[in-house]
Amino acid sequence: MAHRETRNGYENCNIGVFAKGCTAGKYDIPIIRPLHALDCKTFIGFDANREKHLDKGIHFFLHDYQFERVWRSLGHYTDILSRHPCVCAPDFSPYADFPRIIQIYNHYRKHYCAAYWQLHGLTVVPVITWSTPESYDFCFEGEPEDSIVAVSSVSVMNSAEGRKIFLGGFAEMMQRLHPRRILFNGKVPDE
Repeated sequence: MAHRETRNGYENCNIGVFAKGCTAGKYDIPIIRPLHALDCKTFIGFDANREKHLDKGIHFFLHDYQFERVWRSLGHYTDILSRHPCVCAPDFSPYADFPRIIQIYNHYRKHYCAAYWQLHGLTVVPVITWSTPESYDFCFEGEPEDSIVAVSSVSVMNSAEGRKIFLGGFAEMMQRLHPRRILFNGKVPDE
């Protein structure tokens, strides 16, 4: 028996180990397949009363503590989220003031959940996140090119520095991923 099979669900290593070829980069980030069409027009936050809104997509543009349980009980929430027409990848925050390893870990968790959901037939909108330019060497790993994607500008446009970092990452995303369509959460900058 492989060591990962004995870990009793530690960090989800026993439920969806992704083989080489299904991961990207030096951190083995699970690859999210591109989304080329999306019928879902309305999204609600994961923290909302989902049972009343089964016709809406789910987003995770919330404080991380409100959806941390999705990571801890991935199989359970996969069943719940599958009742919705689509779901955004969870937006585990890559805050610039977090240690780099935590930023990488949050990127990994986002991709792990999204790739796992895709394997189980859910329609997943890739969510693209970054922090500072130093995050570019990992934050685009596993992201699809020519895909519908989602981004959020909430709380990053509150300062000149935050706006500069957001716009720099947005330009980098455009250059690397050539998104087909961008779903925006928050204020769309004039630039």
